[in-house]
Parts: sequence; C-alpha cells; structure tokens
Amino acid sequence: MSKTVGDFFVDRLYEWGVRTIFGYPGDGINGVLGALDRAGGKIQFIQVRHEEMGAFMAAAHAKFTGEPGVCLSTGGPGAAHMVTGLYDAKCDHVPVLAICGQAPTTARGAHYQQELNLERLFQDVADYVYEASQPSQVRHLLDRAMRTALGRNGVSVIVLPNDLQEKDYEDPPRKHG
Repeated sequence: MSKTVGDFFVDRLYEWGVRTIFGYPGDGINGVLGALDRAGGKIQFIQVRHEEMGAFMAAAHAKFTGEPGVCLSTGGPGAAHMVTGLYDAKCDHVPVLAICGQAPTTARGAHYQQELNLERLFQDVADYVYEASQPSQVRHLLDRAMRTALGRNGVSVIVLPNDLQEKDYEDPPRKHG
C-alpha cells in the first residue's frame, strides 16, 4: 500500500519529535486525522472543544515543556479561530506549528464552502506560512516550518488542501552532481 501525504506528514512530525497535537476535527483535515489514527497512537491527538483552545494549548505545551506545540484545525472558520491562540505563542516567543486544512484545490476560487485565504489570514502572526500544492513539496515545507518555529521561537503555519492529504506521497527528485 502506498503512503498518502497525510501518512507521510504524520510520520515526519514524529521524526521532528512531535508526540502531541491539540485540535478540532473537520472535513478539511480528515486526511491528516486518518493518518494519525493509522499511526497507532505514536502521536497523541487531544480533541479540544474549540480551535482557539487548541492553539492556546499548543502554546502552553511549548511554554511548559520547551518542545514545539502543535495544533490542528480544518480550514475556513476553524482556522480563523486559531488566530488568538497563535498570537499568544507569538507574543510569548514560543515555537508553535499550526496545521490547517483547506478547500479542495479543484474548487478554489469558486466561492467554495468555508474557503478563506489562509496565507493572508496568518501573514501577521506567523514567521512562516505556506500552502502545499503538490505532494513532493510536503517534506520541504514541513521541515522549513519546524526549523523556522524552533529557530525564531515563533509560529509556523502549514496549509494542506483536503484533496492533497489523500494523494499518494512522492519524494521530491534529488539533484545529482
């Protein structure tokens, strides 16, 4: 069985030392949630009652453990609800990674349900924010997001469209020579 982008993403988070994710489920992030379930508990998912609390809990985790905090939400209003908690992390200079779902790439720009421009939304609070558009980008984007959050003691955001999360993962081509 091939590995999906969601499966690769969860495995890579584990390699970065992530053992806990705080978040609220939704359709836009189901590929990552399914991957967390398939990972057999190596990363604990703590479901919160509201996305804002997930971001605050990730910030608190970073403050009290010295490890990066990680929060997760679906796109649209779910992602927008995380902003206040992410500002808490930014103001207290702690590393937090926010993972956000997004409307499918095939429906973007057509006033799809709950579609927001998440890169603009997080532009002020995050030191790094980027939306993946191809499976081969995910390794680089996640590694850079984690390096930025840890190196700057700040917030990084990765946006994963829901149709991308279910695609087969492919390693990026490597240059030789």
